Amino acid sequence: MSEAAQEKQPVVTPVRVVIALCLIAPFVAMLWVSSYARRDPALIGIPFFYWYQMLWVVLSTVLTMVAYRLWHREQRARASRDGGAER
Repeated sequence: MSEAAQEKQPVVTPVRVVIALCLIAPFVAMLWVSSYARRDPALIGIPFFYWYQMLWVVLSTVLTMVAYRLWHREQRARASRDGGAER
């Protein structure tokens, strides 16, 4: 086996698991409707059903940004380890 094949980076890394969790969390939260299909607790007169969904709009944005930055940081680290040959 060649030396390059032995040093190949694993496909599943802890960073990629965190990225996947950041991207999957909003889907799980929104598809589990029974967890938020109620009126109380209301926030400034807005039923829980509505403000919970709007909160997830903001959280989804933040989690997507975190996933994006982690992905690019990992890609830069891999490129520097590989000598910039692979992108």
